[in-house]
Amino acid sequence: MTTALPPALRPWATQLSLFPEDLARHLGPHVARLSAAVGTLRPRGEAEGGEPQGYDGLSRRGPFERLLVSEWLWALEAPEELVRRAAFGELSFLKPSFRQPQGARRTVVLLDVGPDQLGLPRIAHLALLVVLARRAEAAGAAFTWGALQTEPAHATHSGLGGTSLLAWLEARSTTPASSRHLTAWREALDLSRAPEDVWLVGSSRLGRLEDAEGMSRVEVSEPMEPGAHRLTVDVRPAGRVPRSVVLELPPPDDCLRLLRNPFASRQAASPLQSRKSDQRIAKFSFSGDGRRVLLFSADGGVEAMAVPHSPRATVPKPRRVQVPPRQRVVAAGWRNSGGLLVLARSQGAYVMHGNVRTPTGYRKARYHVADDSIRPDTVPEALPLDLLSWLDPRGHEHLWLKDGKDRLFSLAPPSGAENVAIKVVAEDVSAMALVNMRPVCVLRPQGQGAGHAVISRLKMLDEEPERIVPLNAREGEAHFGYSPFGGHPDAGLLAVCDQAPDWRLFQRTDVSTLSVPWGHRVVGVVQPPAPSLPGLIALDPDQRTFRLFSLQPPRTLAVASGPVVQAAVSHGQPVLGWLLPSGEFVLWDLMDQAVLYRSVPEAAA
Repeated sequence: MTTALPPALRPWATQLSLFPEDLARHLGPHVARLSAAVGTLRPRGEAEGGEPQGYDGLSRRGPFERLLVSEWLWALEAPEELVRRAAFGELSFLKPSFRQPQGARRTVVLLDVGPDQLGLPRIAHLALLVVLARRAEAAGAAFTWGALQTEPAHATHSGLGGTSLLAWLEARSTTPASSRHLTAWREALDLSRAPEDVWLVGSSRLGRLEDAEGMSRVEVSEPMEPGAHRLTVDVRPAGRVPRSVVLELPPPDDCLRLLRNPFASRQAASPLQSRKSDQRIAKFSFSGDGRRVLLFSADGGVEAMAVPHSPRATVPKPRRVQVPPRQRVVAAGWRNSGGLLVLARSQGAYVMHGNVRTPTGYRKARYHVADDSIRPDTVPEALPLDLLSWLDPRGHEHLWLKDGKDRLFSLAPPSGAENVAIKVVAEDVSAMALVNMRPVCVLRPQGQGAGHAVISRLKMLDEEPERIVPLNAREGEAHFGYSPFGGHPDAGLLAVCDQAPDWRLFQRTDVSTLSVPWGHRVVGVVQPPAPSLPGLIALDPDQRTFRLFSLQPPRTLAVASGPVVQAAVSHGQPVLGWLLPSGEFVLWDLMDQAVLYRSVPEAAA
């Protein structure tokens, strides 16, 4: 919560707390001025019905059966004065109160993201979203908004949050707003029913759209004057007098931050943690959903740590499992419901530290293999492995892991008192992840010949029979990535190597080809803040510098303090992690371009 705001901005403190304090102070005066021009969301009148629930104050008008009792004294003491007060509207009446179905009320905001409103006008749009979100909240109304030129099914937002605002900043169109766009939204949100609080935000052309009659409008324009750094905003509420507001814009650098990533701070302190030498990090990985980071210590301990949501956030105490000295950690994973799971080898068998979920509750689990040749821990340098968890509709928890030979193993749910067999269910698996709460993996091409796949494939592990989707990429190394507005319908944002140095980037509706120079090692894929395009994150041949390769010119994202031995990008949030030979571990925020977390060995602290 932003607590250092001036008293005049406290009504919007919740909404402004999304932004760093300096940007909130720049945006706050615009919010206050636009709020005065927009006005409050009027309560429903008596004509709209509702259940009577007593009286709510006094009124100068009303039937004489609601006349205040004290007013009837005039009829007894001075009848002429009663007639005079009635003629001049000076009598007091009880004002009835009605119970209204507040949950049915709704404020809808549709913003033009076409060429007329790109650039600085979107700062006024951002301030207006804060105003209307708070206005709807104060009236107990639902708040729905979206970009006018986008498909309602994929771009309808409820409430105001960082993810939805970033998605809106990415929604830019070269097509001016038209009646076709407005009609699509009217049908999707059913705006043809009872009166709604609907706002169109954009240029003056919105008032000429066929279905815009009866809607409130906000027209934003940028003066065509040399050196002008302001916006003119005309607020035209339906059925009310229009008002005009002039907004003086903040400095150009802050305008750029508002348009690219309004949640980034100029400076941020990095949480620093020192570790004992025997607990220093030897390897790390992101959990199946990308929301936690798993840290593997040299002493056999495994920690699951929540990734800080900002450089200023406090890092909570991680969950830790320490396996006995005679056991070796094979794999680990994190579940939102159930916590940390650690699979360890105890002589010839495997034991799970942490309970596995079944329809009758959580149970201990032990596993065995039928043949030593199909053990998942035959490549020691690849250990520990990632453990992927998924709960089926019947309440059984299914587990998968990928070993150093790219084999996918299935750990079936425990049943009875017997050990469960570990089985190989797929070969040549290059990546696996939990995408939209569904387990998926990417299969490499099998090679030439009849019956062999020559392109990569996406395999859904939660369907029976398992569904396979072809991916037109011929080498198969893959990375799942983060995108604030989705991506491929089954895999989210996905990058698959085609023929080095070319990679295929699979998104929601299209596939693009990106090239990474020889000598660079791809460690992940991400959708950065606007106006950057999605791209591949690769480690430079100097083993220190991370660069972003997209359809735009390459740019440097971060530079490590030493040679990097391991690096990975989360597919659940825009976070990059890397590990140095000294045991120093860093989490880097790709949105704020700042350190989220840093851990160093105690001797080097």
